[in-house]
Amino acid sequence: MTFDWHARQLMAARGMLRESDLLPLLAERGVHLSQVQVHRLVTSPPRRLNMEFLVALCDILECTPNELIEPVVVPEEHGEDPAEGRQTGSVRIGGLRPVRARIAIGHPDSTSHPVSQ
Repeated sequence: MTFDWHARQLMAARGMLRESDLLPLLAERGVHLSQVQVHRLVTSPPRRLNMEFLVALCDILECTPNELIEPVVVPEEHGEDPAEGRQTGSVRIGGLRPVRARIAIGHPDSTSHPVSQ
């Protein structure tokens, strides 16, 4: 799963065409960021987001977090095909499980049973 970040579009809809338009509005709400930080937060989707910034940005843009951040489901390229119960694509390490070894020691027939690994 990923997300679409709509900060730039919401700013444009409210007549804010430059990131620097946000600086004084954020400062009024107690969020002090550099122009470079604001530029990065507006132009590219953030991987981490401070809650105070999110609340201030939503207040400034008069939007909800759902309007700002849109979840996007990305279909998996690998994994199991639920309809057929078999793996599709390449094997992922998360699906691999160790196999329990069976060692027959002292069993009367231990020479005829190979040791499993």
